[in-house]
Amino acid sequence: MDDQSAIAINGSFFQQIHLPHQKNLIDGVQFPTVLSPIPHSSAKTHLLHLTEAIKSHKQWLEDLLQKSGAILFRGFPVDSPSDFNDVIEATGFPDMEYIGGAALRTQVSGRVFTANESPPDQHIAFHHEMAYAADFPFKVLLFCEVEPEEGGETPIVLSHIVYEKMKRIHPAFVARLEEHGLLYTRLLNRDDDLTSPSGRGWQSTFSTHDKTIAEQRAAKMGMKLEWIDDDGLDSVKMIIGPLSAFRVDKARQSKTWFNSLVVGHGHGSQDNSTVVQPDPVTFGDGKPIPVDMVYDCIKILEEECVAIPWKKGDVLLIDNLAVLHSRRPCVNSQARSRRVLASLCK
Repeated sequence: MDDQSAIAINGSFFQQIHLPHQKNLIDGVQFPTVLSPIPHSSAKTHLLHLTEAIKSHKQWLEDLLQKSGAILFRGFPVDSPSDFNDVIEATGFPDMEYIGGAALRTQVSGRVFTANESPPDQHIAFHHEMAYAADFPFKVLLFCEVEPEEGGETPIVLSHIVYEKMKRIHPAFVARLEEHGLLYTRLLNRDDDLTSPSGRGWQSTFSTHDKTIAEQRAAKMGMKLEWIDDDGLDSVKMIIGPLSAFRVDKARQSKTWFNSLVVGHGHGSQDNSTVVQPDPVTFGDGKPIPVDMVYDCIKILEEECVAIPWKKGDVLLIDNLAVLHSRRPCVNSQARSRRVLASLCK
């Protein structure tokens, strides 16, 4: 149950509430910060009130996001994809075109897309959105249109904590990552694979049916394509990197675990793709990643994460530079009822 001893903040619209799943950070900041409307006995809160409050408190919200890493807006009248699109527009964050990403997504309304169209009973491992690409989003917004009956949470974890723990436990491994970075390799079919969380075919990935154009768009994102002679199936090997495994989080004066090691390696997610994959993630010099390092990282991620059950109308704003996210499977009989939508912003 939500803590009813809400804290009135920033005028008379937002209040900060406490959930049992949150983690306490320094200076009384909670991860994630949870904001709800302050109840008014004389008037019902409307969507316009929320969007106008976001616009007028933009700098305050960005400062709060920088301190916390994620903000959950709960209890606001965000009922539809178009409502969510209005919230996105109110933030003023620039839109980002989804080119080069691995997840299957379909446009729903304006800047709103499905988050991942793989079956919701599948687990998706922790990752920074598009950490494997030269151009990645700074902000990720998620909206729960249909809450799952059970399971289906979107766990989040502060990336600098993962880096600090991995460096303390495995200093030599982290030093090798510092020196060599990571090299990502994926095999893509021409068509999409709806059974896989990373089943986007190359035509969808690069928004073209033309191989030359696909190569040009891949090159702009720091990717190299190698076409495979496979009896007309038009498969391609996509090579990315070497890329740094870490980024500097200036706000927290620390390094972050900004990579796709766990999700790319395949030990942290379910992938039913029929494509036979090469070693998907290696050190930048091509040498294999020890599997026990991947498992230890997964353990840290699970220990440090926060997984707040979704409620209809929730909007979760994530600082993609500071926070990793994942997806837990739905375990109820109506698993496909879960519907979480997404938007990527610069």
